[in-house]
Amino acid sequence: MSKTRVSWEEYFMNIAKQVATRSTCDRKHVGALIVRNKTILSTGYNGSIRGIPHCDEVGHMMENGHCVATIHAEANAVLQAARNGVMIESSEVYITASPCWICFKMLANAGIKKIYYGEFYRDDKIFDVAKKIGIELVHIKVDQSQL
Repeated sequence: MSKTRVSWEEYFMNIAKQVATRSTCDRKHVGALIVRNKTILSTGYNGSIRGIPHCDEVGHMMENGHCVATIHAEANAVLQAARNGVMIESSEVYITASPCWICFKMLANAGIKKIYYGEFYRDDKIFDVAKKIGIELVHIKVDQSQL
């Protein structure tokens, strides 16, 4: 009995979806996974600052329609790599939602070369800038009902 294996891209995005289940902001669950040479370097999900109560426990800190209490998943993945001394230059990131402008700039300056994303999340200026600086953006369809 032969079963078809999922592609590497599907495999890593499935793991990013699992990472998203740890999110503590109930407005949106996002997971991120930094990978190089088919090896996971770091993970992150959106949640509060360490030691601060989570949104899903105490409510949201809203500004301009967005919760600003949380740190985005891709930022947490980069921060986790930094805390653990893991070099992420020339790596790829898998995110269940496309990065916001601030996170995109952070990923670019961290040396991320390819961004795989699931759902599109509000900021289309990332596409023009990514093309200009040589970052490849790849959309992978993600079942949002699982997030």
